[in-house]
Amino acid sequence: MLTTLKRHIHTLKREAYTLYIALRDPRVPWYTKVLLALVVAYTFSPIDLIPDFIPVLGYLDDFILTPLGIWLALKLIPSEVIRSARQQAATLDEQGKPVSRIGAMIVIGIWLIGLIGLLWWWFS
Repeated sequence: MLTTLKRHIHTLKREAYTLYIALRDPRVPWYTKVLLALVVAYTFSPIDLIPDFIPVLGYLDDFILTPLGIWLALKLIPSEVIRSARQQAATLDEQGKPVSRIGAMIVIGIWLIGLIGLLWWWFS
């Protein structure tokens, strides 16, 4: 079971690299690039939307949101682009995981907006 889980995680990681490469391909429509940018930024962000120390919910994004976003994004990319991007993703996978600073800023921004909203609600 552990071997199967590791294989699925590796496949998910390689598909995230595929999206990262497909994002830069001119054959991908602009509206798909918007979704790709969000999924890639969140996937490679060093900060989670829901911190992992929160029981059950902390792993919700890791086990549900991220794979769902990757699956949806892959469905919207033309098949020729996916084939090409998967070949390049194999090379990128060997080099290491890219880190998305933009993704981290998005997550921090969402937390700040929530905190400001909570403070506004608390003090009004």
